[in-house]
Amino acid sequence: MASVLVSCGYSDIPIGPTSLNSRYTEQQPALSGNGRFLAFVSNRKGSHQLLMYDLEQQQFIKTPGLNRPETITESPSLSYTGRYTAYITTDQGRPIVALYDRATQQSQTLTPIYRGWVKNPSISPDGRYVVFETASRGQWDIEVLDRGPNVELDLPNGAAVGASP
Repeated sequence: MASVLVSCGYSDIPIGPTSLNSRYTEQQPALSGNGRFLAFVSNRKGSHQLLMYDLEQQQFIKTPGLNRPETITESPSLSYTGRYTAYITTDQGRPIVALYDRATQQSQTLTPIYRGWVKNPSISPDGRYVVFETASRGQWDIEVLDRGPNVELDLPNGAAVGASP
């Protein structure tokens, strides 16, 4: 049993700028519904940024338009294929829920009108619904945001709308 523990030691983990693990703080992992993509918060470049990693290809995914300078990103949540990422970021010093679409390479703010604080977003596997906690009434409540029936859903290849994956 001792040899198994020794073989799983820290020195065996690949460390570097292109590997999943690094010498920097990496936290808040989220896995896509199909298990292929991983999103997490890292300080590899000196600031909190949200990174995406393809576990199948063992490489980072480019996410232009996701991380903005001088903002903090936290609490990622991924849809089924990782097309959509819901996360917390800051806008004028206040936390907001944002959504990144890998297909369009754009982020959008989902909670611009909330007067209270928001935290812990989670996106549905198909990408239509985003839930999060809000303190707009002076206590923590749960909000369900429906992005609407016209949103392009994140479904497994060949799945029909309304079918379970």
